[in-house]
Amino acid sequence: MNQRNFFSELKRRNVYKVAVAYAVVGWLLVQITTQVFPIFEIPNWALRLIVLAIIIGFPIALVLAWAFELTPEGIKRTEDVDLAASVRQPRKHAWIVVIAVGAALSVGLFLFGRYLAQTPRLNAREARPEATAGSTIPQKSIAVLPFENLSDDKGAAYFAEGIQDEILTKLANIADLKVISRTSTAKYKSKPEDLKTVSQQLGVATVLEGSVQKARDKVRVNVQLIDARADSHLWAKTYDRDLADVFAIQSEVAQEIADSLQAKLSPTEASRMASSPTNDTQAYDLFLKGEFEQRIANSNFRPESFDQAARWYKEAIARDPNFALAIAQLAICQLRRHWLTDPLTDAEVMEAGRLARQALTLAPDLAEAHVALGLFYYYGFRDYEPALTEFRRAIELQPNNALALSFVAFVHRRQGKWDRTLEELKRSIDLNPRDAYTIGGLAESCVFLRMWKEAEDAARRALTIDPHEATSMRMLLLSSLNRTGNAQGPLRLLATFPPDDLLLPNTGMFDMVIGTRGQTFVLGRDFNAALKACETGAVATNNDWQRSAAKAGIRVLAGDTTGAHKDAEKARDPLEARLREHPHDFRALRALSWVYLALDRKTDAINIAQHTLALLPPEQDAVLGSGNLAALAEIQAQTGATAEAVRNLKKLLSIPAGETISIARLKIDPVWDPIRNDPAFQQLLTTQEHVGP
Repeated sequence: MNQRNFFSELKRRNVYKVAVAYAVVGWLLVQITTQVFPIFEIPNWALRLIVLAIIIGFPIALVLAWAFELTPEGIKRTEDVDLAASVRQPRKHAWIVVIAVGAALSVGLFLFGRYLAQTPRLNAREARPEATAGSTIPQKSIAVLPFENLSDDKGAAYFAEGIQDEILTKLANIADLKVISRTSTAKYKSKPEDLKTVSQQLGVATVLEGSVQKARDKVRVNVQLIDARADSHLWAKTYDRDLADVFAIQSEVAQEIADSLQAKLSPTEASRMASSPTNDTQAYDLFLKGEFEQRIANSNFRPESFDQAARWYKEAIARDPNFALAIAQLAICQLRRHWLTDPLTDAEVMEAGRLARQALTLAPDLAEAHVALGLFYYYGFRDYEPALTEFRRAIELQPNNALALSFVAFVHRRQGKWDRTLEELKRSIDLNPRDAYTIGGLAESCVFLRMWKEAEDAARRALTIDPHEATSMRMLLLSSLNRTGNAQGPLRLLATFPPDDLLLPNTGMFDMVIGTRGQTFVLGRDFNAALKACETGAVATNNDWQRSAAKAGIRVLAGDTTGAHKDAEKARDPLEARLREHPHDFRALRALSWVYLALDRKTDAINIAQHTLALLPPEQDAVLGSGNLAALAEIQAQTGATAEAVRNLKKLLSIPAGETISIARLKIDPVWDPIRNDPAFQQLLTTQEHVGP
């Protein structure tokens, strides 16, 4: 059969007609399923299956059109049909009408779908009254609740937490989903009784519950996805695998969730979903132990907890030197220790930076590696712009990374960009609504801005979530004290707090040395109670030099010159040695200025306070810098430099520095007693203080 005859035969056998009709009807079917399936919440894989079947059916339809022919006597093999009779049959044009109608419907549905893509789409559950009446919960939102540890070894809780965390992290990479941070979900049980309340508190439509059972080299993971608003199961699945397949389980669960919520994944997001952080299961087990310990450290702020986490990470890296996630988390762990507890040496900070860069070399698109490098710039050097670049890149890679977003907010706070700070903290809290630490950070920002009521509300909200959150306890005290100038209310409030939980002293002035508890007693002029507070709680558990320096400062304010001198002598040598090793330890610098004051070395006290301010002025750090300026004003007031003290206080009242200075607090704080009757100081008490961003 020559080429001309072949095409004529195609035409005679209606192969062209079948091809066109099949294409139009197939496209119409795709358009219908695309519009209808989401209404009934049919998963994406079903649509993909239909499209695949249509594609596979196309050549089959063409083969059938070639091999068979429709005649008045029915369907016959083409070879059995009389060619002359076939040619004589009248041409029917009905098929043209069918194709035209099908094409019109396809185009109409396509344009209709494009229109819907530009407008909010309600699915079946969202259309119900309880889902739409005032609800702002997005449909594509999920919280992964803590996984229950069903292993015989109850010490394997870290493993169950690790499985949960990795599934959550994979989901957090998907920009089309709202994924609640683990810090918020950790506050709940594995299977809460009232899921509707959980839905409202976390702002999610769905939750994932699960359990993990680990036995030797086997693991069983049970998961179930639940519509939290209706408290109805969407699907459940059990995975029984070898321990080596744990990464595949995490990827499969995350993919099932994404399909169920109809989340759109970019090719990059799909690739990350299927990836695993290491191929060494023992290294991964050690890594999960490090993660578990670092979560404890971030809660209790104890150096030993950070050090234990670092040891687990190092063991994991020793087994797999290319384990980029473990390397990044080790860097983050060491930098958090440096910032929150005990400063590292310069060499140790540089080593943390090297680890962050190593992780990025191994995995350039690892969000945690960018966070690590951002913290190196931020915590290590207060180099804000490169830190922001790294944090923003982490958010691009992992849109639901609430931690990176909060770091952006805290950097902007250091830069004095208060409007942006408040906005970004609120966005971070939206992704992490049960994170008491970030809510406490919002309360602290409001205290700086002298927004006392907003600060109190945020602090109380955080303490409802976590009664032991130290920042929020301090901010609740300060929002009352600095607003009213009445120490009795904060003292009553202090009595309700746990006795040893105010671990982090303020970034303010003298209270950075004696701690919040002792400072509250000092403001109430109960110096004996303040001295007793130095024997318990944060000050007592920190360095010996801090306890002695705190007692020396309290005795100075109480007028006990002899006692102050004795305590100062105990603190002087350790403090001077400390600062030779850590010259930028601002807490030690503050303490040494008070020690010199207690030793009647007034010039040295002033010089140290001025040196501290020169190292970090408010222009470089709006948080700690304003505290350094206030600390200098305190020493100036105590040494007779009245004019200089008043000038610095006036500046502090004109900027967001409410954590350290307010008009109401100036009226009662004994640190200002030496200049209290000075006319310039009295005039200062009648000025207007800065309020708000």
